[in-house]
Amino acid sequence: MTPVAAGFLGVSLLFGLLGLGMPIGFAMGLVGAFGFAMLLTFKAALIKVGVVAFDLSTNYAIGTVPLFLFMAHILFASGIGRDLYDFAARCLGHRRGGLAMATIGASAGFASVNASSLATTATMGLVALPEMRKHGYSNALAAGSVAAGGTIGSLIPPSGMFIIYGILTETSIGDMFAAGIVPGVLLALFYMAVIAIRCRINPAAGPAGPRFSWRERWDGLKRTGDVILLFFLVMGGIIWGWFTPTEAGAMGAFGALLIAGLRGRLGFSEVREAVYDTLKTTGMIFGILFGALVFNAFVTVTTIPHHVVGWVTGSGLPALAVLLLILLVYFFLGMILDASAMMTLTVPLFFPLIMGLDLWVVGEGAKAVFFGVLVVRMTEIALITPPVGMNVYVLSGVARDIPLSTMFRGTAAFVLADVVHVALLLALPALILWLPGL
Repeated sequence: MTPVAAGFLGVSLLFGLLGLGMPIGFAMGLVGAFGFAMLLTFKAALIKVGVVAFDLSTNYAIGTVPLFLFMAHILFASGIGRDLYDFAARCLGHRRGGLAMATIGASAGFASVNASSLATTATMGLVALPEMRKHGYSNALAAGSVAAGGTIGSLIPPSGMFIIYGILTETSIGDMFAAGIVPGVLLALFYMAVIAIRCRINPAAGPAGPRFSWRERWDGLKRTGDVILLFFLVMGGIIWGWFTPTEAGAMGAFGALLIAGLRGRLGFSEVREAVYDTLKTTGMIFGILFGALVFNAFVTVTTIPHHVVGWVTGSGLPALAVLLLILLVYFFLGMILDASAMMTLTVPLFFPLIMGLDLWVVGEGAKAVFFGVLVVRMTEIALITPPVGMNVYVLSGVARDIPLSTMFRGTAAFVLADVVHVALLLALPALILWLPGL
């Protein structure tokens, strides 16, 4: 059997195992190890698995994951999700659709300290969804804004998806964090514009609430100011080179402990639960990364990436057309795979291809960062598109009385905004590359 044929057989077997419900990390590691052994030798495969495990466990950058996760779980205990939403609602709630806009703003803020789209959706679903429904918002708009707001989670650093991409492609995680800030803020503004347009067309979908005084808004800011300051300290330190992303994670975790302690919400049970949840999630991410790196080694040996690059470069297609086709593949894959599965399966194939294209982005490092943000953006769109819209399913567990069809109908306009957002990032790469360039 030729290496290319073995590669396609391995990919087919991997999708079969995923269809049977096998965890993505285990399935990729299993197929990768056996495929590597089949093409080379069992001894070579055993050595490769050991090398991958050692390199991953001793990778300094991977320390970013548990530190930022611990920071997030400690801040959960301090009630930051409710405080951020309360502050945003006091600023925007008097406008038509204001509570939905506040949900988007609070989601962006909450995402900056928890690094998870699903966690952002679950928290905002518990905090914001009952408030919007109590004030007469339509179920579609309320659910759609919560689910879409959660997708900002992987753009606003510290992003777990950026960490995975950085390790898979050996791209600077600090650059990836910096690159996600402007697109993340811009996406939040796009979503707010969608809400404003929908409420202008149908005012009953998001009626205006009471207006708060400036003093009341200031009181809301004081309850969130410490966390906002922590975010700017952590991210500013990365951007301006005060410390590495791993050191920033340590600073963030210590700051979260300090904030939760000063708020009087940090007992032994909260710390124990935060440690347990951090270790559980970190183990899952490590498993996915280990399987992906073993599978990547197998794919490299099959020479499939080399043949794909050769075929594309010889086809005469312009670089923009190739990039658009890749993004289209991500859009459709998002209908059947979750975000982590998409990234770990496709980045080893597409990354060498992108690096070989003559894009309008100058420099290999800039090209890697540019593509990474686009990949994460496309995987986030998948979180609110049927049939596998994970944010929608998480929200469904919070609000069981709202049909899934209503939730997906509510996210449709936000998906359109996502498409416009991606088009703008393609047209203006500086939106991604300006902060890393500092």
